[in-house]
Amino acid sequence: MFIKLKTKNIEQYEFISLGDENIEIVFSTSKGDLNFNRANTTGLENINRIKKWFSVNKVGYLNQTHSDWVINYNGTVKDGDALITNIPKVAIGVFTADCVPVILYDEAKKIISAVHSGWQGTLNCIVLKAVKEMEKLYGTNAKDVKAYIGPHNRGCCYEFGQELADSFYKVSLYKNLDLYKSGKLNNEKCIIAQLESAGVKNTSIKCLEICTFCNGNYKLFSHRKGDSGRMFSFAYIKK
Repeated sequence: MFIKLKTKNIEQYEFISLGDENIEIVFSTSKGDLNFNRANTTGLENINRIKKWFSVNKVGYLNQTHSDWVINYNGTVKDGDALITNIPKVAIGVFTADCVPVILYDEAKKIISAVHSGWQGTLNCIVLKAVKEMEKLYGTNAKDVKAYIGPHNRGCCYEFGQELADSFYKVSLYKNLDLYKSGKLNNEKCIIAQLESAGVKNTSIKCLEICTFCNGNYKLFSHRKGDSGRMFSFAYIKK
């Protein structure tokens, strides 16, 4: 059964939150100008404030490079685009402003992964690789994994060039997908194909169906709209 989606308000900020007694999954919004851009002091301060806001001991993140590198969290900031941990009270997350944040949760073994999947990461199947790394490092069974696909520039709005779109159809997982329409790419369909290929059950994949560009329910940063801000999507094991 999926964790129920709710809104959590902290100070003047709003978070999209899912949680039960074991895990909390959080997607920040831009309400109150909450910005996690590490290029400025405010962004770094907000990352640190997560410890107080969510009662965690540490916050893990990466120098994101639009790669397919999956990193096992060890307390240091490394280059990569997906983090994995089994350490309780450590929030691991990714920064986005149109790219796709994906949270993976192994319910049986209490393993989490946070994945940043821009078009390059999607093309190189970073979500599939994150599931495989969970299996390799922690003995995860993909059938126990639940996947949460967070706010991103969805297929309704993600304008994308034909030449680059053609490269997606050269990937065996994507060649039969209806992923490019009217000049727009659907990253979400590709990510679902990766998850299913990894062995994650379709019924265990939840798309929040929130577009950073056109949704009317939440304030969100969007690089395509010219925003310099970043959201932070993260998860942590409670105990």
